Amino acid sequence: MDTTRKPELLIVTGMSGAGRSTVGNALEDQGWYVIDNLPPQMLSPISDLFSLSKASLPRIAIIIDVRGGEFFNDLISNIEQLRTREINVQLLFLEANDSALVKRFESVRRPHPLQGEGTIVDGINAERKELLALREMADIVFDTTELNVHQLTNRVAEAFATNAKGLKVNVMSFGFKYGIPADADLVADARFIPNPHWKDELRAKTGNDAEVSDYVMAQPGVEDFIKNYVAALRSVLAGYRTENKRFATIAIGCTGGKHRSVAIANRIAKILADEADVRITVKHRDLGRE
Repeated sequence: MDTTRKPELLIVTGMSGAGRSTVGNALEDQGWYVIDNLPPQMLSPISDLFSLSKASLPRIAIIIDVRGGEFFNDLISNIEQLRTREINVQLLFLEANDSALVKRFESVRRPHPLQGEGTIVDGINAERKELLALREMADIVFDTTELNVHQLTNRVAEAFATNAKGLKVNVMSFGFKYGIPADADLVADARFIPNPHWKDELRAKTGNDAEVSDYVMAQPGVEDFIKNYVAALRSVLAGYRTENKRFATIAIGCTGGKHRSVAIANRIAKILADEADVRITVKHRDLGRE
């Protein structure tokens, strides 16, 4: 067995209808050994497979959800117990908004597992309450609201590819009026910067245009903000590497996600791209919405 790093155990859970089956298939494609619908009490015995491996180091992904009934309630304590062992345990939580989940259940004409005699929305609300503590302890959150099957598959490949090296960092701009990204690991607020929207010559342009970017960067305090924020990010990303976390989302927000956050996200991404062992992608979530 490769002793240079800990064996990896990925626990996949989250909202019903948020894409667990797609994630499981994508992980298998990336060389993970995937086990679906495992009772949490079986986590410890399954993890013993690591000690039996005589060849390549196994990477095991276990999909667990509320279908486990009363067994599901023991998941948190079982995860905490596993984290005391010489195993790199990560919890991936799949999230989506109510509207997307309702649409998905209606499209397959299946009831929500917790709706009982109520509606799909009743089931979703009950599940959110039951999963709240797990959502808070998750290492990685994927918000699949706007993702189709192919996009989610690509997201899994980016984060968990067997041959992936280094830390994959997604730098995202967004508009606060459309909500904070549910899957953001770190959030910064660019609304302290004067808004280019109030400049007639800049209003129709975006942070991807040089005129807007130059205007944003020339405002008092912006360069210091970027310098200090990147310095803080370097410490955080170093900690992620130590914990063998391979994927992080850094979100930069302004009011509408069109000018300031786009320019700042681009600049931060450009700086971080020069870091050793970091792979950068940039996403402007709300660009084009106004």
